[in-house]
Amino acid sequence: MSEFQTYLQLGFQHITDIKGYDHILFVVALCAIYKLSDWKKVAILVTAFTIGHSVTLALSTLDIISYRSEIIEFLIPITIFITCLVNFFFKSDQKRKPVKAPSSRSRYVLAMSFGLIHGMGFSNYLKSLLGQEQSIIKPLFAFNLGLEIGQLIIVLIALVLSFIMTEIFSVKKHDWNLILSGMVAGIAITLITGAAYFAELFPGK
Repeated sequence: MSEFQTYLQLGFQHITDIKGYDHILFVVALCAIYKLSDWKKVAILVTAFTIGHSVTLALSTLDIISYRSEIIEFLIPITIFITCLVNFFFKSDQKRKPVKAPSSRSRYVLAMSFGLIHGMGFSNYLKSLLGQEQSIIKPLFAFNLGLEIGQLIIVLIALVLSFIMTEIFSVKKHDWNLILSGMVAGIAITLITGAAYFAELFPGK
């Protein structure tokens, strides 16, 4: 297996690994308001997220930026919770037409901005993999590509699940959005309050 294939596989495995479910939850939250017929919009949205995390992943791996990992572990579930909160105010199309989000552009900006935070969350893992690599450009690109492929598979699963719930079990899309976003938000709150940095901010809580 070539170096490129190795890092491609590692990126894919990292995003799809259940141990990294915080990143999975964020992608699911991004998809919650959409239907299977909106897959192109969601693909662009997830790509915006990829661009965001690619930037800070590269900067961090190159040691251009530094940060406390405890703070990033605290901020990642906050990005998940905020995304779910935005979903709560979204009104889906009652006529079962493709979603026309009134603020789709701002949603892309949100995804890209939060991607910057998630990229720093990916970087510690990538740094441990790179070791003594002389050049990190190719591994970095391959790793990001693997992440993107994994994210798109998660998107597909989320959209298919939405299709099953709304088209087969006749759950209203608005209700399904609230159910899914509510469950993800609940997990995010647990992650926020369980983070080490939360204990620093609110000792005794």
